[in-house]
Amino acid sequence: MRGTLSIRKRTAFLLLVTGMAFILIWTRLFWVQLLWGRQLGEMGLLAHTGEIPVEAPRGNILDRDGNLLVDSVSVDSLYAVPVQVKDPAATAAELAEATGMDQTRIFNLVTQKAAFVWLKRKVDDNTAARVKALNLPGIGLVAENERQYRHGGLAASVLGFTGVDNQGLTGVEKAYDRQLTGENGAILIERDAGGRNIPAAREQYLPPTPGDSLKLTIDTTIQSFVERELDQIETTYHPKTAVILVMNPKTGGLYAMGTRPTFNPAAWQEAPQSVWDRNPAIWYNYEPGSTFKIVTLTAALGEGVVNDRWRFFDPGFIKVAGRIIHCWYDGGHGSEDLAEVVQNSCNPGFVEMGLKLGVQRFYKYLHAFGFGRDTGIDLPGEAQGIVIPEKRATNLNIATMALGQSIAVTPIQLLTAMAAIANGGVMMKPHVVSEVLAPDGRVIQRADPVGHRVIPAAVAGEVDRLLAGVIQNGTGKNAWVEGYPAAGKTGTAQVVGTGGGYVSGRYVASFVGFAPVDDPKAAVLVMIAQPQGGQYFGGVVAAPVFSAVMGDTLRYLRVPRTPDMQKPVAPFAPPEEHTPVTLPNVVNYPAVDALAALQRAGVSADLQGEGWIVSRQTPAAGVVVRSGTRILLDLGGGLPVGDGRVAVPDLTGLTVDQAGGLLDRLGLRLDSAGSGIAAAQNPPAGSLLVPGSPVRATFRLPGRAGSP
Repeated sequence: MRGTLSIRKRTAFLLLVTGMAFILIWTRLFWVQLLWGRQLGEMGLLAHTGEIPVEAPRGNILDRDGNLLVDSVSVDSLYAVPVQVKDPAATAAELAEATGMDQTRIFNLVTQKAAFVWLKRKVDDNTAARVKALNLPGIGLVAENERQYRHGGLAASVLGFTGVDNQGLTGVEKAYDRQLTGENGAILIERDAGGRNIPAAREQYLPPTPGDSLKLTIDTTIQSFVERELDQIETTYHPKTAVILVMNPKTGGLYAMGTRPTFNPAAWQEAPQSVWDRNPAIWYNYEPGSTFKIVTLTAALGEGVVNDRWRFFDPGFIKVAGRIIHCWYDGGHGSEDLAEVVQNSCNPGFVEMGLKLGVQRFYKYLHAFGFGRDTGIDLPGEAQGIVIPEKRATNLNIATMALGQSIAVTPIQLLTAMAAIANGGVMMKPHVVSEVLAPDGRVIQRADPVGHRVIPAAVAGEVDRLLAGVIQNGTGKNAWVEGYPAAGKTGTAQVVGTGGGYVSGRYVASFVGFAPVDDPKAAVLVMIAQPQGGQYFGGVVAAPVFSAVMGDTLRYLRVPRTPDMQKPVAPFAPPEEHTPVTLPNVVNYPAVDALAALQRAGVSADLQGEGWIVSRQTPAAGVVVRSGTRILLDLGGGLPVGDGRVAVPDLTGLTVDQAGGLLDRLGLRLDSAGSGIAAAQNPPAGSLLVPGSPVRATFRLPGRAGSP
């Protein structure tokens, strides 16, 4: 009984195990056949097939109007399947003759232990025809894509180029490589174990997926204006580097970006690496010079440290922390109001603004305008500029930065800041791609021109007005655009040497501006590094380029003209030599006599205050200035004390008639001796006399000593 029970248990266990095994086997068969079947079938096919790659077409690049800038064309590439090459030596010899390649190199390639090797990529049509005619076993041609740049070197720094494998290396080709690159396909051909073709074998075509296309903000016509001017700059000034940028200030989109030297993207290997490796429009760091004064001016107005009533006297220099900072205009501009400081690009005036702001408020605007960090433009290789850390900044640093020294910017940074002022204080992110398009034309990505406010609209409007005066009355006269009121700023900066300090005779000439002033449609920057031929002032070298590009751009955009615009009386020219003048003493003079005396000396004056007698002059008497300088005269009431006495004026250098007339108007009388011009007087200038008192003056003929 026990034996029978034991047999039954063993039988039941065996049936259970067998049933479980069948369940596992059927489950596995179900899994492999239905769930893995397709994948395993493809793996099996690949195990006994050869693969010929089919390259995906790279996406096109269009300008803002949809005009084709870059596309791809089909070209043949030469390959080998080494296992199928029957006679490597003979094959190498025949291919060398047909293609011009090295015979030994071909032999080494076709004898490799590899399923597939490239022999030569993207051969010309004649070479492809010769190879086909040879009909060599194991040698074939496959279609690939080659980039075609429809306009040669137009916008080369924006477009960039691709490598031999159609990968983006620079420009938008690199920045948008993922979007432009499609998914490659293949042709699968069945082979036997020896890699030989099988008669009536199956072939499977895996089609490639084309890449997406780009629609740029670049306008082909405006870009051609820029390229034309850059060619002219190269011919005239032979600069080390030149950049012209044109931006829509309301969106941040670049209408044009041109640089020199340049290259042809279709033949980039023929240009030196230094030409195509980096885009100077977004990489070149330089001291901006006076173009940076727009930031100083904006900050000073925004913080209320200057206004329309502010006056400043420029003696030709200003002393900060023991260092003398000279005005670019030898001898200085003399007395100026705020508009004149801006129009004249007066260095001491802007230093004064910077010092009034101080470190914290000055850096507030540096940060707001984005200096010291990249703009985020959608191009590779952008630099951040160079800004002294705020914690280390001194008054001297602020003074020099206020002039555009001791700070380095990139062209795109400076134009973005100017565009923010033109856009009512709202800064837009610069960009060159407006849309990414699917192969069927659908928009799958669109640039979102969202900006942020950096300054109040009222401050931006005041800066606009003052910068318009630069073109109408100041150093920017050569930037005047016929038919369109424009605003802008000139810049002339020395080049910083590799070891620090400035390099003698090397300058960066620049101009940045926008138009029309009341509703800006375009902002333009012109930067010319190290122009040759003796001219280097931004107002002479860069301003006319701005005028040409801006004028053509606005006319092309069909911006309505402003009728009856008044052209500046005379173009800006570098300062001429002036004779030195020793300032006479006109303190205590009636205003009319003071002005006459200064005019005779070769200078002019501005008056401030109330009254009719000069109470103070700046600079003081005896200071040597250049002829044409404007000095500042403070007026008083003519009665310096309360007892009715009158201050005696300085009669030195006056004729008898002039001295008598002056004293008469003050209520004093002249007691003269001799003839000629006054050489001595008693009482001395500044003495107080009651009306009617005599002033004795001794007159001598010029060039004679002693008493008459």
